[in-house]
Amino acid sequence: MTTTKHAIVIVGYGGMGSYHAKLIKDNNYLEVTGTYDILENRRTASIEAGYPAYESYEEVLGDSAVDVVLIATPNDVHKELALQAFKAGKHVICEKPVTLSVQDFKEMVAAADEAGRVLMVHQNRRWDEDFLTIKQMYNEKTIGDLFRIESRVHGANGIPGDWRHLEQHGGGMLLDWGVHLLDQILFMVDSRITSLSSRLSFILGDEVDDGFEANLQFENGVSAVIEVGTTNFITLPRWYVKGTEGTGVIEDWSLNGRVVSRNQDAVKVEPTPIQAGVGLTKTMAPPSEEATITGTLPEPFRNSSSFFDNFAAVIEGKSEPIVKNEEVLRVLNLIDAVFESGRTGETLKDFDIYPA
Repeated sequence: MTTTKHAIVIVGYGGMGSYHAKLIKDNNYLEVTGTYDILENRRTASIEAGYPAYESYEEVLGDSAVDVVLIATPNDVHKELALQAFKAGKHVICEKPVTLSVQDFKEMVAAADEAGRVLMVHQNRRWDEDFLTIKQMYNEKTIGDLFRIESRVHGANGIPGDWRHLEQHGGGMLLDWGVHLLDQILFMVDSRITSLSSRLSFILGDEVDDGFEANLQFENGVSAVIEVGTTNFITLPRWYVKGTEGTGVIEDWSLNGRVVSRNQDAVKVEPTPIQAGVGLTKTMAPPSEEATITGTLPEPFRNSSSFFDNFAAVIEGKSEPIVKNEEVLRVLNLIDAVFESGRTGETLKDFDIYPA
């Protein structure tokens, strides 16, 4: 049985645009039939990769064979391009962050609804195995109830690229990587945030943040640290989590890590004091070998379909989106709160990021 593939044109054939083309190449339901970019060298690169390059965005929108526009441009033009696509009757996949303000996103959603088209935001880090492993530990209580979740991405290369250094284009690491980590924590912890404090980093002298740290307290008792750094020559673990029965760590995206849990069958033995610096401590002495069990990370539950498979099923009316627009709106509201706390130095209390 032959499946007719939905035709996609990628708008913005830079690093992410070309990456999308590779991801879609083997998809059973979608096919990249062309690209559009304002830069000549990228149009040339597209043609060399086997994808015809449109001469204008109007030409893309006027092509009745095009079903979907995938927007992979700088952040500040996402809204304009999406609104034009909906008006032309196209579905839209949009790179993250979907736009630079909550109001702009609401207008995009309204335009999609009015046109009867689908808008899905490429929050692809929901498919990362490291995240899915921690989510599995949270859901299954592998080490008891998780009450502390630390999520970090660290590098030492500064802010990448060109436009990501500029505020007008929506640059900075909160919008670049923070949008992923904040989406992950909200997707995992279904609870109201009762307090938030954050700090933005401007060590490198750019007009946008080169990193940030956000501390979240949830109503269900979970606390979370979300951190992005671009000046870290020694990186901290990707994930560090504490549960009522143990501790887990994932060092990197290669899933190097372990779980250390309480041995329920061991007889409790008081720790022997150790020499610590110039003093003794029993509190910080390691537990006896019998008191804990060191194990491997659990096998994560994986999403049954990829982002692109899910998108195809959604536009065909066969599935609900894995990345829902109301969830994207929550993330944008949370990003605004992180910016506000970081700029004012204030801790925000009992604010609502969950729209009605």
